[in-house]
Amino acid sequence: MDDDEKTLRKVGQNLVATIVSSYVKHNTVSADALPTVIASVHQALSGLGKPALPVEPRAPAVPVRQSVRPDYVVCLECGFRSQMLRRHLRVQHGLERAAYFARWQLPPDHPITAPGYSARRSAMAKQIGLGRGRKTANAAPPAEPEPAPPNKPRRRSRSHQAPTTESSTS
Repeated sequence: MDDDEKTLRKVGQNLVATIVSSYVKHNTVSADALPTVIASVHQALSGLGKPALPVEPRAPAVPVRQSVRPDYVVCLECGFRSQMLRRHLRVQHGLERAAYFARWQLPPDHPITAPGYSARRSAMAKQIGLGRGRKTANAAPPAEPEPAPPNKPRRRSRSHQAPTTESSTS
């Protein structure tokens, strides 16, 4: 061993000792667990500076091109078929739409809702009148309003009229 390796090793041991002593001061560690703590700190420090292991690229459950069908969409994570994947991704995989797209490198216009389902919902919304703008006051005014009939006082029917009493002196 040359001097550089001895110095590196000594600095590493001093660093491990410093970290472990600080950890033991602030946490309760039994005597049996102390060698484990020292070994884990040493292993963590010895792994610094080394290149990370290459992560294998994930393989989708189905090909991306086959993940969108007219009646359903398929989750690339697990192969789950559904009309909408948003809730499935959040609950089962803990992913939001943006994270899912980033993980599988999907284009921003990739659907997570089945095209047929979207079309049916769109047709239903148009049928009940959603999506139409409100009528504004600046719209073309109506031609001429019809003249209102003159207001006449309403006549009371005979049954509701007050009875007329004649006072008779007999």
